[in-house]
Amino acid sequence: MQQVNQQTLSDHEDDYTVKDTHPELGEHWPNGRGRGWMSAERYDLVEQTFYLYVRVVKAKDLPPGAVTGTCDPYAEVKLGNYKGRTKHFENKRNPEWNQVFAFSKDRIQASLLEVFVKDKEMVGRDDYLGRVAFDLNEVPTRVPPDSPLAPQWYRLEDRRGEGKVKGEIMVAVWIGTQADEAFPEAWHADAAFVHGEGVLSVRSKVYITPKLWYLRVNVIEAQDIVPNDRSRAPEVFVKVQVGHQVLRTKICPAPTANPLWNEDLVFVVAEPFEEQLILTVEDRVHPSKDDALGKLTLPVDVFEKRLDYRVVHSRWYNLEKFGFGIIEADRRKELKFSSRVHLRACLEGGYHVLDESTLYISDQRPTARQLWKPPVGVLEVGILSAQGLLPMKIMKDGRGTTDSYCVAKYGHKWVRTRTILDTFNPKWNEQYTWEVYDPSTVITLGVFDNCHLGGGAPGTVGATDSRIGKVRIRLSTLESHRVYANSYPLLVLHPTGVKKMGELRLAIRFTSLSLSNMIYIYGRHLLPRMHYLHPFTINQIDSLRYQAMKIVATRLGRAEPPLRKEVVEYMLDVDSHLWSMRRSKANFFRIMSLLSGSISAGRWFGDVCNWKNPITSVLVHILFLILIWYPELILPTLFLYMFLIGLWNYRFRPRHPPHMDVRLSWAEAVHPDELDEEFDTFPTTRPHDVARMRYDRLRSMAGRIQTVVGDVATQGERLQSLLSWRDPRATSLFTLFCLCAAMVLYVTPFRVVALVAGLYTLRHPRFRSQLPSVPSNFFKRLPARTDSLL
Repeated sequence: MQQVNQQTLSDHEDDYTVKDTHPELGEHWPNGRGRGWMSAERYDLVEQTFYLYVRVVKAKDLPPGAVTGTCDPYAEVKLGNYKGRTKHFENKRNPEWNQVFAFSKDRIQASLLEVFVKDKEMVGRDDYLGRVAFDLNEVPTRVPPDSPLAPQWYRLEDRRGEGKVKGEIMVAVWIGTQADEAFPEAWHADAAFVHGEGVLSVRSKVYITPKLWYLRVNVIEAQDIVPNDRSRAPEVFVKVQVGHQVLRTKICPAPTANPLWNEDLVFVVAEPFEEQLILTVEDRVHPSKDDALGKLTLPVDVFEKRLDYRVVHSRWYNLEKFGFGIIEADRRKELKFSSRVHLRACLEGGYHVLDESTLYISDQRPTARQLWKPPVGVLEVGILSAQGLLPMKIMKDGRGTTDSYCVAKYGHKWVRTRTILDTFNPKWNEQYTWEVYDPSTVITLGVFDNCHLGGGAPGTVGATDSRIGKVRIRLSTLESHRVYANSYPLLVLHPTGVKKMGELRLAIRFTSLSLSNMIYIYGRHLLPRMHYLHPFTINQIDSLRYQAMKIVATRLGRAEPPLRKEVVEYMLDVDSHLWSMRRSKANFFRIMSLLSGSISAGRWFGDVCNWKNPITSVLVHILFLILIWYPELILPTLFLYMFLIGLWNYRFRPRHPPHMDVRLSWAEAVHPDELDEEFDTFPTTRPHDVARMRYDRLRSMAGRIQTVVGDVATQGERLQSLLSWRDPRATSLFTLFCLCAAMVLYVTPFRVVALVAGLYTLRHPRFRSQLPSVPSNFFKRLPARTDSLL
């Protein structure tokens, strides 16, 4: 039974590991073209996929309908059981469609391609106008970088193909690959049932996130503030709103009509600047009531952009009386309010606006393009396929299905592959390229199930795209010019535990452009220099990052097709800062694993001092005497030792990029209640008894942490009390000891002192006492500030 359990655990570990794959990438493709024969080496990290392309350009001289006397034409492309149709035009005998249809060659069952032209009727069956037929054995193959195939005019035939009819159609038919320029915008046969807005959501797209700026508003002072109640001095503060972001200054300490604040308020804004800055001066009349005394509205684009911390000129702005001028009669006799406010505002271009977790940052460049350094490398990613995906939706017939697409994010560039419908083993074979400005960055790839396919899909209004899994790859773990072809497990944490949703197959290559630039990058600061010269507080960074995430999600959600909010938030790890008992345990054991080396070294040194292995102790004594006699060998010996360790560990270097570790994350051994707590909303929606139980558990854990922190503080305060005269006798003894030690060390050579101290530390157990040493006893008697705690 134990052997079976061990075998099951081993199988699970194999399922959660990264596996090597051997796909037929571009450099192994047939036809003797060698690496990258598709479109100037842009597709050498994907597998070759052939498609039959049909471009329906236009038609002319179409006959009018016999009954209506008009023609509402559209074209229909038929290949076996697959049908695709263009849009129809009202009353147009010379329509222009210019639409491309793509049929995967692996799914082609027929040998004849037919293109029909029909007249759309409001009632009854559409009228047949003619057709053109193509034998697939005669279709030419186009290989980029050849120019696109020129379309030709074809006379329409009758239904049986026995005679010509009136009208012509311009069509081009060829066999190509995913490198073809027509591939991204083509109508794909495997998406035949998708219609409406769903057609756009199945296509591959590239998104560029908006340029984000920090808007710094320095509220200096105000003058001539007149409260609504003139019998009291106003308690004034300033509220500034930009979009959905609202910040307030502190209330001026002294109630006055000329308050002074000199506070910085920082916001996140995105180009193009659509929001306005709305500033209001308010009076705290009551803890639950604020009176608005004046208002100022400014467009964001009027503020100066600065690249460093040079001083920006301040300006005085007149305030309008709050609510004045709303009625048209007031507008005719509009008067400016006499109060004014003193501001210094600018758009900060020297910072990098953080819109993602700093643990998985993918870009570190400042906002201003003038401050960008040249790229140090190129990242190429081939998104090949996924395998063994689990069903994400249930169809009306009870059958499970998955309509999956992949999203990759690095820097400002997001990419989305096309959606492969109704398959658990989708093949995308799409390749994308990014410029790399710093190798200490992370590319994130996520797989999702498309729930917005229109009426043909089982999704409902308001449905969200389900997450299937995510992969993170740190570029600094990749060797230059090497292709990594691996299969990554897609792991998702559910309330029932960790679950493998499938595997994602990728081919990745990082190309370094200059070795000298790469060496220089490793010595540079990670973030732009403004983050170090004038840093933000931790609370500001967290708040600004959350606002930046919301702006990015909103802007990408307005694209066509939209990259939806749930997708963007999952890719940006928007909830990574929330409390989790599982993450806390994982971080604790990470610290313990780091300290385990020091603990092991301490135990080894203790064994040497206790002569557990006499040979080792003798060798350590000899090495110690050599270093004492030749102290100039200490540092060379230390660095040589680390060099040899590095060479030895080179044999055991990772063969593929690291992936999410289930054991390190404590995802396998986590308690179900802890998972339920992690998936709970904020604030909690659980019953009171469950929330009380979790609160008591948190108090218990916090009590242990409190004890440890208190013990550390006690030891530090004892160290401080050596010279603080909190214990007069102990401080007197220590100061006299310091005086004697100074005189002895002055007349004694350093080698002698080091030799005596080392031999005393390494002395044989026969010369050791079971009781604590005198320095230890003296230190433990020193007072701490625990006596002053309540």
